[in-house]
Amino acid sequence: MKYIKPTKFSYLPNFLMPLDILGLFECDPFGNSLVIRRMIIALVGWLTYARYTVVNRIQIQGTENLENLPINNVLFLSNHQTYFADVIAFFHIFCAVKWGFQNTLLPPVYLLGPRARQYYVAASETMSKGIVPRVFAAGGALTIERSWRAEGREVQRAVDNTANEKIAKALAHGWVVSFPQGTTTPYAPVRKGTGHLIKNNEPIVVPVVINGFRRAFDKKGLRFKKRNTLLTVQFKAPLHFGPDDSIDDIVAKVRHAIEQDAPEWAQ
Repeated sequence: MKYIKPTKFSYLPNFLMPLDILGLFECDPFGNSLVIRRMIIALVGWLTYARYTVVNRIQIQGTENLENLPINNVLFLSNHQTYFADVIAFFHIFCAVKWGFQNTLLPPVYLLGPRARQYYVAASETMSKGIVPRVFAAGGALTIERSWRAEGREVQRAVDNTANEKIAKALAHGWVVSFPQGTTTPYAPVRKGTGHLIKNNEPIVVPVVINGFRRAFDKKGLRFKKRNTLLTVQFKAPLHFGPDDSIDDIVAKVRHAIEQDAPEWAQ
């Protein structure tokens, strides 16, 4: 892992940036206002809070591994169970950690000042269907064109060469959540692009294991499927990679860390 000096972007000229004490004119590397993003995250947070604490029960472990992380160049890699409920839960937790909470979302005062330097990787086709996905996208989505899957079908098309550039910019600015399998199907292979991303950017890599979201919500993560479900989110200690680790080595370590090694019955 390497240190990358946190970047700051603003709509103001450089010589006026020090005057923006409240960060009202601050933006992200893609030109999106951080004030508006905080408002979106807060709104989504208030609208979804009961989903994790009242309708269902969330159990969080390992946020002590997040407390001393830098504000940028941190990559969270997780297994994936729904399109949106997983990400929203992460954003709740990241904001709570910012306020000093440990392994809890109670009480939700952290939504009064949510963390804005957070992003998540999502398929562009998912984020362009409907108003709700578009609102979520404005909260920090890094949209990419998947080269292996589209509209629920296996495809073969040109690799989106802008994807790694987008993610690298986001890592230089904040935290990024990625689902390295690229699908909600359990035990799917980890994409080798994740290995290249780690090799090229050397971020702090925090593996995450989630469970219960598939039982509680529909595939999109917007509708309830089963209430009173235990949702678990476990943040593990950062992974360590050596300079001699190959892409295959990195992929194998990630797959094992997010507990997606296929059991015998799934092989």
